[in-house]
Amino acid sequence: MALDPTTPAASAAQQDSTLRRLLGGMSVFTLLMTIPQVLTIWLTHQAAGVSASSWSAYLLSAVLWFWYGIQKRDKNIYLPCVGWIGLDSAVIAGALIYG
Repeated sequence: MALDPTTPAASAAQQDSTLRRLLGGMSVFTLLMTIPQVLTIWLTHQAAGVSASSWSAYLLSAVLWFWYGIQKRDKNIYLPCVGWIGLDSAVIAGALIYG
């Protein structure tokens, strides 16, 4: 049975759907924006100015969000975290090796 679009429940469901699409898009966008940092470190072998401690905090955050997403069974939370864990780890490793 379809929701009546004039009811508050239908409005909330549409807002939730819109927000989920927006968050999914932002997850992809921010992951893509981090790839140049990883490539710069690993292709040029230079990590000057890259803070391993800052990226370690980002990694810790991604791991915690991943764990939370798994507990909530929310793919919108835990799937992007897989990418973040990989990218954050690559930046940290590069910063330690080339920094």
